[in-house]
Amino acid sequence: MITRHLFAAGLLLVPQTLLADEPEGATVTVDISGLRNTRGLIRACLTTRAATFPDCEKDPQCQRLSVPAHNGPVLVFRHVLPGTYAVSLFHDQNSNGRLDKMMGIPSEGYGFSRDAPIEFGPPRFAAAQVQVGNTALTLNIKVRYIL
Repeated sequence: MITRHLFAAGLLLVPQTLLADEPEGATVTVDISGLRNTRGLIRACLTTRAATFPDCEKDPQCQRLSVPAHNGPVLVFRHVLPGTYAVSLFHDQNSNGRLDKMMGIPSEGYGFSRDAPIEFGPPRFAAAQVQVGNTALTLNIKVRYIL
């Protein structure tokens, strides 16, 4: 009986973070503006790897999201550990799973964290990087269309 009480008392001394089932990390919310229409999906990735940005196909640790394109779509990446990240997204209007191009030029809309500009190709990771800490972060990304 005494052992049971000592065990129960010992549990009171264990920090709550060790008992919690919730994964760690912050929530990164992405507010999207500038959609041309509400057809298809918004496909996005959040990565820490400059070498795989902005495509993320070769980054098994990136977080990917797809949401229906509608007025004022929002993406929510959950349980993001502190670090340096970049977000890339595109408006997959025909829901074929890829950014369509015509003669190498994107024919669907795209956007990046920090509104990183596109010049003669996609922006570098450094231009789109954001710091994620332990608190929630909201990013605004405007979708841009060339064609």
